[in-house]
Amino acid sequence: MMGHDRTVIGNISLSLDGRVTGPGGEYDMGWIVPHALTDESRSHLLKFTGTASTVLLGRKNYQGFAGFWPAVADDDDADPRDRAVARWLNEAEKVVVSRTLTEASWAGSRVVADDPAEVVRRLRKADGGDIVVLASASVIRALLEAGELDRLSITLCPELVGAGARLFGDGPAGSSWSLTEVTPTGSGALCLSYDLIRPAAANDRLCAAHFLALIFRHDPRLHIERIS
Repeated sequence: MMGHDRTVIGNISLSLDGRVTGPGGEYDMGWIVPHALTDESRSHLLKFTGTASTVLLGRKNYQGFAGFWPAVADDDDADPRDRAVARWLNEAEKVVVSRTLTEASWAGSRVVADDPAEVVRRLRKADGGDIVVLASASVIRALLEAGELDRLSITLCPELVGAGARLFGDGPAGSSWSLTEVTPTGSGALCLSYDLIRPAAANDRLCAAHFLALIFRHDPRLHIERIS
């Protein structure tokens, strides 16, 4: 796949009140676990990682993943889908965005200290599959603000956690997104996929609507036939 075709996907779990962590701090994510372990959530994760060759991570997620996922690949007791994700992570290019981490021992990893948006712009120019930001809220937030995220993959958990870090803040001008997939899970969560509507596409739709409005205005019969 050529570089300019690479889709940048942000994957995250959110509570109903928009939180990525709970009131206990940055590691308070136990409320996510029951929703991440459903058949539907596991299949959802496999679906978008299957087209990706690069994973973009912040330091904390990288360190947590590196301490857990490598061993899952050969764990006969693990769910087969978890083993598949672990094998993908082991083989994928892993880019860690951090100004404090000095080394990354997980095979296929490298550390960059640049702004996440600049990192993604460079990755887009390189050959490869899709680029996934896996559960790193700070990286996803930075890419959203820079307009460098193409797809949002959200597991919306039926939890009101009351406090904790939010994914969305009061940043720059907003954006419009198109819902492309909804999958209810056995836990009551929803696996959602949204694609960014780029300005050109939005302008095309506005022009088409304006054109149709002009036609209907000048020939009322078209309007009557359309709604009959």
